[in-house]
Amino acid sequence: MMRANTRKWIPAAAAIFLAIGVSASLMMPLAAQDQPSAVRPPKLDFTTHTLSNGLQVVLLEDHEVPVIDLQVWYHVGGKDERPGHTGFAHLFEHLMFKGSAHVGPDEHSRIIEAVGGFDNAETGDDSTNFFETFPSQYLERVLWLEADRMGSLNVDDANFKSERQVVEEERRVRVDNQPYGSIEEDLRAAAFTVHGYHHTPIGSIADLDKATLEDVRAFFNTYYKPNNATLVIVGDFKSDQALAWTQKYFEGIPASAGPIPRPNTPEPPQTAERDVAKSYTNTPLPAVVIGYKIPARYAPDSYPLDLASNVLAGGESSRLYQALVYKDQIAVQAAGSGDFSEDPNLFWAYAIMNPGHTPEDGEKAIVTILDGLKTQPVGANELQKAKNQEISGFILGRDTDENKAIALASATLIGKNPDLVNTELDRYLKVTPEDIERVAKEYFVSQRATILTIKPAAPAQ
Repeated sequence: MMRANTRKWIPAAAAIFLAIGVSASLMMPLAAQDQPSAVRPPKLDFTTHTLSNGLQVVLLEDHEVPVIDLQVWYHVGGKDERPGHTGFAHLFEHLMFKGSAHVGPDEHSRIIEAVGGFDNAETGDDSTNFFETFPSQYLERVLWLEADRMGSLNVDDANFKSERQVVEEERRVRVDNQPYGSIEEDLRAAAFTVHGYHHTPIGSIADLDKATLEDVRAFFNTYYKPNNATLVIVGDFKSDQALAWTQKYFEGIPASAGPIPRPNTPEPPQTAERDVAKSYTNTPLPAVVIGYKIPARYAPDSYPLDLASNVLAGGESSRLYQALVYKDQIAVQAAGSGDFSEDPNLFWAYAIMNPGHTPEDGEKAIVTILDGLKTQPVGANELQKAKNQEISGFILGRDTDENKAIALASATLIGKNPDLVNTELDRYLKVTPEDIERVAKEYFVSQRATILTIKPAAPAQ
């Protein structure tokens, strides 16, 4: 199961035909552009708790409507998988719906739907999360459901084999049979030599085929423990009652016997450009993708880099689109974005070329645009537009209980500080043109770059 609006393991190439960022027509009103510091999302007045078994609990009351969004985030994703054992976190995204001690296969979702709610899940590089949105009077029932599958998931041979087939077919549809579907895997495989970001969370069919029931049970018993999980509840409830029910149903689940293993080795510093050439049978046009090593999410330099990505790729008025698509017309699409994750990852810049233009043309044009950030400060209007996009994103990100829960869970699990939900926007608004110029000079350099060029395969004879 996969949340429809997820960005994470879905290959970047699958989104390559979509506009990146927010278009100029969706900008803030003029008054907000003139005084962005006066515009803020509402503060989230949450409380945090830790159970005796290590489960982190974040509670945010919002009584505007009689609805609750409940999320359980496990601190395990694609990067926690060992080489040769990829795809396990994604597999458990599916297995978690296949029944537990007191809930039959697929009954979890049926129970949620029967009370008028909906549920889903997603897998990323750093975490796997499960969520339900439902009428508030059913909070105790949903807490019981989540505790039952955390404490007694049915990982038997039949469930394992059936969901393995589902996951493998999902990979075929989303990656193997998609135009440019292997771009993310191929770029990351070249950019990362030892770190878990070397592979994408969807995993490989070969690894899943050779996995044993004992392998996947061991993975579950290692990572799906209360001391490796964060429970977030947002909506119409009383915190003291919600905490009491959480203690009632979760406190009896034992924590792991020892520290949660983190198999990832820090990626050694890259000292030279890496170049990879690929040819895919389902690729209609040549393309180029450049991945630059960037710092982790919530690191100080992530904020000017994120704003730089808005300047470079924030919709059709952005520098990349205007230069490559509109003015020079060498590409049908050009954009980019930063993968800001728990560990340092990549900033992507890409172009799908028009017929008659080569990936090398696209590479040269992209590098020229990025170099422009190093030699001339971003103008006041351009920087304000980028900041307005962030303001808009933060305000829209407080629009629903689900969005609030995602923000709280990410700040708690990845940022290690839930109050980041209330302070992070200020980090964006303090960024200066000089900050963007500095990070462009530091990170958009050849020794940090991995360049993937794609050419259509020759027709079969």
